[in-house]
Amino acid sequence: MKVAALISGGVDSSVALYLAREAGYDLTAFYLKVWLEDELEYLGQCPWEEDLEYVQAVCDQLDVPLQVVPIQQEYWQRVIEFALQEIEAGRTPNPDMLCNSRVKFGAFMDYIGNEYSRIITGHYARVRRTDDHVDLRTAPDPIKDQTYFLAHLNQTQLSRAEFPIGEYQKDQVRELAARFALPTATRPDSQGLCFLGKISFRDFVRHHLGERPGHFKEHETGVIVAQHRGYWFYTIGQRHGLGLAGGPWYVVSRDIAQNVVYISRSYYAEDKQRDSLQVSGLNWINRAPETDRLRVKLRHGPGFHDCTIEYIDADRLFVRLAQNDQGIAPGQYAVFYDKDICLGCGMIQ
Repeated sequence: MKVAALISGGVDSSVALYLAREAGYDLTAFYLKVWLEDELEYLGQCPWEEDLEYVQAVCDQLDVPLQVVPIQQEYWQRVIEFALQEIEAGRTPNPDMLCNSRVKFGAFMDYIGNEYSRIITGHYARVRRTDDHVDLRTAPDPIKDQTYFLAHLNQTQLSRAEFPIGEYQKDQVRELAARFALPTATRPDSQGLCFLGKISFRDFVRHHLGERPGHFKEHETGVIVAQHRGYWFYTIGQRHGLGLAGGPWYVVSRDIAQNVVYISRSYYAEDKQRDSLQVSGLNWINRAPETDRLRVKLRHGPGFHDCTIEYIDADRLFVRLAQNDQGIAPGQYAVFYDKDICLGCGMIQ
């Protein structure tokens, strides 16, 4: 079986490639060239060069052929333009989720056509196939589990996906990389967005949207506390990076039309509790859930909320959380689960 392996230069995709080779697949490795030349020139950094050196070293060691696929235009059109529009509209998009559905299992899948039966990545997730459908299931490592970022996939995309490290804990993957003497064994994990590497997301937004000075106002009093450089640099629940004395301050809300960011030092007070949300643009990976009692993630990480769902119409849900969550941010995704099965997602409104 011919298999395409997406490799990024990190330890996870390197171990996934090794395990796939050991499984006897007819492998070709692919490195997606998604870096944005304008941003790199403007910011004076080339974070992809080191990644590509590691990719080549791993492929050489494993004797796996490598292809570099230039996919910048598709990435810009399918991910970046949308993300910038969402940010300017006052929402908090998730480019990494769109990167998976629109690029890795979208534009890249279009690029390889039907020549390869499977696409392998280094995601921490599991795929279970039955006669009539494919399930996306959580990984045993609750901290590294990446089903949140894969919840926008559909059945066609998921049917061609393989996640060789999905059954492992992160420390086990590191141990395997050391045992196999992979060049990436001790390389630190990337903390940035998939298209930015080491470039600051704040710098990226400033490059495209500029700055628009406005007021920080105290939520309870309306008193002007300080100046900010544009509402698009801040999201609901944000604490770090505000640069304000006398805190801790938290972002409570934003008035987009007036370019006002409302902040509070009593963010967890009863008058600011959040235990419900609406989502739209529903994507059910297999089929709509058969129960109204589910679990939901509002961001990547180990934390779930028990919740109930109620249809507003065919494409919108009202979601009631069993506990409060102060970080509900429009533009992010709510990802729904039934036990360990990731059902799909919708965008928070």
